[in-house]
Order: sequence, then structure tokens, then C-alpha cells
Amino acid sequence: MMIRLAILPLILALNFSMCKRHESAANSQPVSSSPTSATTTAGGSPGPGVAGAAPSPKITKTVVDQTAQTIIFCYHRLVDKIRYPGTEITPAAFEAEMKQLKDAGITVISMQDLLAWKRGEKNIPPRCAVVTFDDGWKSQYEVAWPIMKKFGYPFTMFIYTEGVRGGSLGGGEAITWEQLADMRDNGVDIQAHSATHQDLREGHNIMLAVPGGKRTRTKLTGPPYEQWVQNEVVGSKQLLEQRLGIKVNCFAVPFGSYNEHVKEIARNSGYEAMFTVYGQPITFTSPLDSLGRYAIEANKPKVFVDAVKMIGTSSGGAAAVAEVGAANLSTQPADGETVRTALPLIKANLSGIGTIEPGSVQMRVSGLGVVPVSYDPKTGTASYQVTQKLRENACTVIVSAKSEGKKVEAHWTFGIDAAAAAAPAPASSVSATPKKR
Repeated sequence: MMIRLAILPLILALNFSMCKRHESAANSQPVSSSPTSATTTAGGSPGPGVAGAAPSPKITKTVVDQTAQTIIFCYHRLVDKIRYPGTEITPAAFEAEMKQLKDAGITVISMQDLLAWKRGEKNIPPRCAVVTFDDGWKSQYEVAWPIMKKFGYPFTMFIYTEGVRGGSLGGGEAITWEQLADMRDNGVDIQAHSATHQDLREGHNIMLAVPGGKRTRTKLTGPPYEQWVQNEVVGSKQLLEQRLGIKVNCFAVPFGSYNEHVKEIARNSGYEAMFTVYGQPITFTSPLDSLGRYAIEANKPKVFVDAVKMIGTSSGGAAAVAEVGAANLSTQPADGETVRTALPLIKANLSGIGTIEPGSVQMRVSGLGVVPVSYDPKTGTASYQVTQKLRENACTVIVSAKSEGKKVEAHWTFGIDAAAAAAPAPASSVSATPKKR
């Protein structure tokens, strides 16, 4: 009994010590920023200074200027003495052209920035240019790169893999894998330009390597052609990615000669964009599988001059457009939803994108054109009850408005059940077709 009485105080002291330790550990835990962890007052409302008391943040979206335009230049070899004016230019002429871009106020951007803009993820200057080099000549490493560094310009290298030093077509003037790795490590964008730089269309003459190091001219069709073109388009991409540890998402088509089948192969292999040598200003809606570049050649100096003039005068003066995802607008019907009526109520909540100018709200419905949309400033809801039966199985809605001086636009597509689309509309619901514009 005496022993038990002696031990009891020790047990109580130990329990007290452990409780204090747990309390100390709990107090040292970081406070979660989740609204569910917010402390509340006796009335159930969040206490002062608690994360849950903060107002909901506004939905923001990068303003993408859809009126911006860019031009893409394509260069090859830089040499002091011109022997092949169709693919060569002197270093002095090249540097002068880079300076002209700067003097003209044309910003040189990276290829990946251009693609991010095309995806609606990033804005670009209203007048800008992308500089690319084709094939993989060592003068691009030794001569062009220092000039680009001087101006602080990013650029892209389009490489055909058999033309790299050590490849079947890589002679003494070819760039090396080590030089490409050096450029990669310093931020140069490296992309694909096929394996052997030939016409990729089926049935066209190509050169094939044969045993003994010789090459023979032939035409490939059927399975042999498919195997060859897969290596040209897909194999070159894989080799660049493996040798350099990079992601290749652009393909410059040799000579700009390709067809839908080549495009399909490129798309299926993961290319995001394809490029030709048929120069034209690139706009927000330019197809990604045929982006034209201005090929700069010593015997055609006017090409560069005309390209600069084009971008200098073709940039529109319209307001920038902020693309807003339909999911941020709680649209009805939702994007991708299929409804069972050809006379749906269409709604979008604009309250999360800023102060809307009520008179600026506009709605377009595919098959109907501009419709008489209603806008409630109190709730920020734009709505339209369709009265003219939608006859297609899919309907696209475009809602636009002005918010804080900028144009805001969202579009989404919903499906219409085939049976609903085919069913006759109730006589009471039919009214005059809205004016198309």
C-alpha cells in the first residue's frame, strides 16, 4: 500500500508533463490557410485577422491582344563571301537587319512566347518578330549567335538531324551536338526540321543512303514511304529530344512542301505548330499547322524590307480582348453539356471579371447571330431565352462586353440532343429570327 501511494504522485506528474508537451506541439503547428480551419467568434462568424474573413478574389485573366501581329524570319548560313545567294547572307547584312528591327520599334520575341499567345496564355507586343535559323550550320553558332546576344534577341534553331556533324549529311560546315547543347544551356530554342531535309510528300523523288556510303534517287510509295516519312517527321523529333533532353513542339517543313497526311503525322507525334517559308503576318487566328516565315536571302533584300513594312502598318488599332474561360462565368448550359431542348435559356455570370458597362454586353448564338440579350447589373448576369429553335446538334455562344476600358469575351459550346433538335418547336415559342450580322 505504501508503495502504491509513493508511485501515485510520480504518475500524476508524468501525465501533467505529457499534456504540456502536446499543448506546446499543437501551438507550434502552422495555421492552415484553408477557410475550413478559420476560427470563429461565438456567433459563428470568422474572427478578426482570420483568412476566412478575406473577400473572395476577383477572377483574373491575362489580357490577350488579339489585334497583335508578328512576323517570322528564316535565315540559313552567314558567310563573308556569298556563293549561294538563295540560302546565304553576310554577317554585316544580318546585323544591319537586326538593328532595323530595333530602330523600327519591333520587339523580337521567342517562339514559345508566340505559341503561348496563340494559346491565349500570354500577351505579346502589338508589333513583334520571331527570328529562326534553319538546317544547323556552324556559322549560326559562331557568327549569328554572338550578334543575337548583342541585341538581346531570343531565337529558334530548326535542325535536320542527319545534317548535324557526324550525320550522313553533316559536313565540315555543320553544327555539332556539343554546340547545340551549349546553345540549349543558354536558352536557345531548338526544334525539328526533319531528318534529311527532303520533300515529304509521297511519290516525290528523294535521295536514300545505300550500303557503301552511296546515295540513290528514288520514289517511295506505300509501306516503304510510310516508314521513311515517320523517321523524317517523328524520328527527327525523338532524336533531338533524346540527344539534348528537350521538348520539341515545332516542325519547320523542308521547302514548305507538305500535305494533309504529313500534317496528320506531325499532329499525332506531338508537334504544336508547323512552319513554311511562305511569309505572311501571323495573327491570333492564323492556323498553327501553316505558319508562314519570311526566308531572307542575299539575292532578295526586298523580302526583309517588305516584311518590316507589313508589320509596321498592319497592326490594328482595335481594343485588346481579354479571353475569359467559360468555366469562370458559370455558364448555362455549361461548356460541353448536352441539353434536351432546342430552346434553351442561355446565361453567363459576368460579375467576377470586373465592372461591366451595361450597354456593351452582346451575345451571339451560332445559327441565330446577335440576339437581344438581357443584362442585370445587380447580379452581373447576361441571359437570353432562345425563341427560334436551334437546328444543329451543337451551339456556340459568344458573349462580349467592356470592362474597365477593355473588351472581354468568352465563348463556349454545348450540345443539343438529336431528338430535341429534330422535334418541331411549339407554335407559341416561334418568333421572328434575330437579325444576323
